[in-house]
Amino acid sequence: MAGQDFTLIGYGAIGRALHQRLDPQGPIRLTQVVVSAARVQALQAELGSHVQVSDRVPERTPLLLECAGHSALTDHVLPALERGIECAVLSVGALSDVGLPERLQRAAEQGGTQLHLLSGAIGAVDALAAARWAGLERVVYTGRKPPAGWKGSPAEQVVDLDALREPTVILQASAREAARLYPKNANVAATVSLAGLGLDRTEVRLIADPGVTENMHEVQAQGAFGQMHLQMRGKPLPDNPRTSALTVLSALRFLHNRVAPLTL
Repeated sequence: MAGQDFTLIGYGAIGRALHQRLDPQGPIRLTQVVVSAARVQALQAELGSHVQVSDRVPERTPLLLECAGHSALTDHVLPALERGIECAVLSVGALSDVGLPERLQRAAEQGGTQLHLLSGAIGAVDALAAARWAGLERVVYTGRKPPAGWKGSPAEQVVDLDALREPTVILQASAREAARLYPKNANVAATVSLAGLGLDRTEVRLIADPGVTENMHEVQAQGAFGQMHLQMRGKPLPDNPRTSALTVLSALRFLHNRVAPLTL
């Protein structure tokens, strides 16, 4: 099969880790990186001439992969879809913004292309999305991280993260509210909700737990299909304790499926 060139939006912990895992001689080629104008010169010097660094999405982009954060969807993904560029996003929590899912869908329709919402740090999204066709009654997502994983979030106003000695619920709300308040932590909640009952009907609990060292995700679902109980313990990225390493691997799987003769 032919290779796959792609443009990456963002080059933080996720983008850097993804780039490092690509085989330099393989069929998947990172050709462009989009960052803020202030970072272009320094990052271009770091990456060399094989990758073009810019503050805007190049016209000739066959595939756009976002790992920059919520604002990147409106700044870059929306106009790219309108131009007919196929896009994949990891910042699924951004779709909690009222009206944004519909705007993205209209943009993809206008451009005659597709937007892929990557599963990121959670598994079994395919099973949940399939169960939806038979009718879902209830979906509950529980996210549990060590206190350090909630640093820099509203949890610091809820509890003293450094003083915790037992698991503490820092939020119990809908997936929409969780994604709004914890945009850097709750992409999983948004992904689960979009695969299942939606942002307003999916129940979310976020827990700071000093007894764990990993990011833990639990999904419980029931409906006409039966019942599902998924539990995952994900290692965080060394450079970003708020992000599961599986997020990077999810993007890598998506890219490899673009060139593999057999996909799963």
